[in-house]
Amino acid sequence: MNVEQAYKDANALLEGHFLLASGNHSSRYLQSAKVLEYPKKAAELTDALAAMIREAGIEVETVCAPALGGVLAGYELARSLDVRSIFVEKKEGGMELRRGFEIAQGEKVIICEDIITTGGSALKAAKAIEELGGKVVAFASLANRGFCHREGSNIAAKPECQLPGDVPFFSLGDFTFEIYTPEECPMCKSGESEAVKPGSKG
Repeated sequence: MNVEQAYKDANALLEGHFLLASGNHSSRYLQSAKVLEYPKKAAELTDALAAMIREAGIEVETVCAPALGGVLAGYELARSLDVRSIFVEKKEGGMELRRGFEIAQGEKVIICEDIITTGGSALKAAKAIEELGGKVVAFASLANRGFCHREGSNIAAKPECQLPGDVPFFSLGDFTFEIYTPEECPMCKSGESEAVKPGSKG
């Protein structure tokens, strides 16, 4: 599965001058909602991700996604793995399970996102599941922004990565973009454009 080509085909690999959630700037941005808006394409991506997880021998009973961004990817991965799909939602300082969802003691759970950058949201989701007695057996995403090490990649985890080193992380590919502080951003220095927010909050 060539995940980069899938993003390009869906016009989801954006080029421009972007303001990231971190406050930093980049000339490229992944808009996963564009990849997932067609169910057949979403299924192809998560089927490939599920094959990687099965090949590694990971036993899983449930896929959990952080809302809102990970819900579609998590649901499709659960379908591909033929297991249950749930999601956690934001609360002050973390995430929690709502809407009547329950976790059994020792239940094997994969945390799934559309994109994992440093893994902060995935880690909060994992903590919510573990506090209820679940066991997080893996992390997964369609795309890896290159801060965390994924299975099968030669990219080492960077200091910013928040995922635990003893739990496997599966993703279809690495996307390593240059990121600049506003003071160092060459696009800002050129004065030709202003940074825009491309995500759900912009």
